[in-house]
Amino acid sequence: MDPASHASSWTPSRAHLSRLMKIWRSAGWPCRDPIELDLLAAGLIEAHADPDGRDTLSLSASGLEALIASRQRNLRAMSRHERLAQRVARQLADAGRLVWLELALRAHVSAHVGAPVNAPAQATAAPTLTAAEPLPDLGLWPAEASASAPSPEPKGAWRMARPDVFSVRHTSVEAYLQPVVHEIKVSRADLLSDLRHAVKRESYQWLCSACYYVFPAGIAKPNEIPEEFGIWLVHGDIDSGQLEQVRPARHVSRPLPFPVWMALAKSTPWRPDELAEAQAHLGEPGATGPGPQTDGPSQPDQPKA
Repeated sequence: MDPASHASSWTPSRAHLSRLMKIWRSAGWPCRDPIELDLLAAGLIEAHADPDGRDTLSLSASGLEALIASRQRNLRAMSRHERLAQRVARQLADAGRLVWLELALRAHVSAHVGAPVNAPAQATAAPTLTAAEPLPDLGLWPAEASASAPSPEPKGAWRMARPDVFSVRHTSVEAYLQPVVHEIKVSRADLLSDLRHAVKRESYQWLCSACYYVFPAGIAKPNEIPEEFGIWLVHGDIDSGQLEQVRPARHVSRPLPFPVWMALAKSTPWRPDELAEAQAHLGEPGATGPGPQTDGPSQPDQPKA
């Protein structure tokens, strides 16, 4: 069958489109699986062999068109909330920060703000050993070690927090990470719901050094937002309107909590598709390069004018 006629009668699935994106972003090394065969038969990718006998793949013109069309469909299907979150993420990534969207993070909150939400189960805790008489000293540990007791857990509760945009600075120095949370609100009702729940706001603050609310101009006044939170406003259209920081967040020097470290270690930072590196053979100049170097203290990034 002619590849052109096959491509016109065949619609690639999500798995095929995902493979197209991977081939476009990578050096094009073949996987030799059924998905690759489908893409070759449809004429969406092309196979090449270099003088050293290494096989590679690249997108054909129709494959690139299929990828662009899929991207446009996804953009049209995105909600206003998602589009604004990705716009803020792009702003932070352009400033050299590592960004994550919609992470699920465990946060510690004070007991007085309400009952815990999604708190860790206590039923699986190891039972405490009790005895009528003290255990004999077998000489295996120093006396001072056995006398010392582990520090008690801080009072309060654990809950799951899901910040819309979480970012840290691109640095190898822990003290300079400056974790920041940006909460996206596109309606007044959504914003007021957050402001009514102190436990939710406290969980954001426990995760980061500074926290911002981002919302379209006109849905709330700055004096309605607690003073410790910064404010970004979107003037005009969600996709193209100007982003303005009208109030900086109150910055707190806070190390990244260990549960957050573990969550970031299991997650992949967000990156816009169009900023991904184009295809390049491994070893070619410019195929890879160092990321932005920002090993120094700075203030949280502001929106572009």
